[in-house]
Amino acid sequence: MGRPTDNPKDISLKIRLDNDTAKKLDECIEEIKVSKAEIVRRGIHKVHDDLKK
Repeated sequence: MGRPTDNPKDISLKIRLDNDTAKKLDECIEEIKVSKAEIVRRGIHKVHDDLKK
C-alpha cells in the first residue's frame, strides 16, 4: 500500500489526446515538474473555478 493520505485518488481516468494536446501536456510537465495527473487535476479545478465567474 502507498502512503496514507487525507485525499485518496481512487478514481482512474483514461483519455485520448491528439498530438498537439499531448505536446502541450508534456511542456507543462517539464516546466512545472509535476505529474500528468496533477496537470489534469489543476486543469479541472481551473475550468471549474471559471464556471463560477
